[in-house]
Amino acid sequence: MLLQNIQKESLDLLRQLIRIQSFSKEEDRTANLIAQFLEERGVKTHRKMNNVWAYNKHFDANKPTLLLNSHHDTVKPNSGYTRDPYDAAIEGDKLFGLGSNDAGGCLVSLIGTFLYFYEADNLKYNICLAATAEEEISGNNGLELVLPDLGDLEFGIVGEPTEMNLAIAERGLLVLDCVSHGKAGHAAREEGENAIYKALKDIEWFRNYQFPKVSEVFGPLKMTVTIINAGSQHNVVPANCTFTVDVRVTDAYTNEEVLEIIRANVDCDVTPRSIRLKPSSIDKDHPVVLAGVALGRTTYGSPTTSDQALLNIPSVKVGPGFSGRSHMADEFLYVREVAEGVEGYVNMLKPVIEF
Repeated sequence: MLLQNIQKESLDLLRQLIRIQSFSKEEDRTANLIAQFLEERGVKTHRKMNNVWAYNKHFDANKPTLLLNSHHDTVKPNSGYTRDPYDAAIEGDKLFGLGSNDAGGCLVSLIGTFLYFYEADNLKYNICLAATAEEEISGNNGLELVLPDLGDLEFGIVGEPTEMNLAIAERGLLVLDCVSHGKAGHAAREEGENAIYKALKDIEWFRNYQFPKVSEVFGPLKMTVTIINAGSQHNVVPANCTFTVDVRVTDAYTNEEVLEIIRANVDCDVTPRSIRLKPSSIDKDHPVVLAGVALGRTTYGSPTTSDQALLNIPSVKVGPGFSGRSHMADEFLYVREVAEGVEGYVNMLKPVIEF
């Protein structure tokens, strides 16, 4: 397909997607639309729950596979909206609508890129396109659900609004529920063992500990105690003190390594709510990164999490739109950003996947 036609069809698809409510866990109708859009263009699609994926026409099992992924769920519109979140109106150079920036523009640009290369028979890589659900809530029935079905993947591009700059690393997230144990007693008689005092020692460790390995992209790993709770009445020494720690894991460590270090240094019980939101990165000398830099794009480390955290392969987060517009009232995308997104992805991939 001609690039110009793909760019126009991508914009049309985005407007159709905006008009369909697709809150996380309620993306069935946008999944239907995406599957229909691809099948009308001769692409065989696969589906599990509200996730849709497809492969290039000349898929070759002997070649490595590139993943193109973005999501079609949205948050709920906030109370500050002054216009219909589902109107998909174009006013001047802006397309308004819920999900237009996060991450509709990225999704349709990746779909357009997939269609651009779909019929090519001279590629070094297969291409797997995955339009997935539940990203906004880090749900279990989105990308994570279908990853085992996608086959072996070599590297990935995750579509999120970055102004087409390259997030070559993304922080992981550990939320830790901690419990310090003491012994109850009467405060006036100096009985018991105060769990608050025991917790303070560990909290001080969380505050001051410096992990030996420092990320080239992010710098030191960061831990922050964010919630604490203990005691039932003024004259009872508390037997337990609970507190919560927010840990932003860099690409210098795995979540499991961080958890092991923490448990070796504190006395409290430490229970992670999840270890699935992993730090991710791609080598700054990876061909797709070098191709992006050659197009004038910058590289950076992203402090926010996305479905990239679910991947065990090198991946880069890149897409049209601006992160600061995500989840804002009267969300919008500049119309030109869709065309720029398709062209940017295509030009980034050409030197990597074409012979």
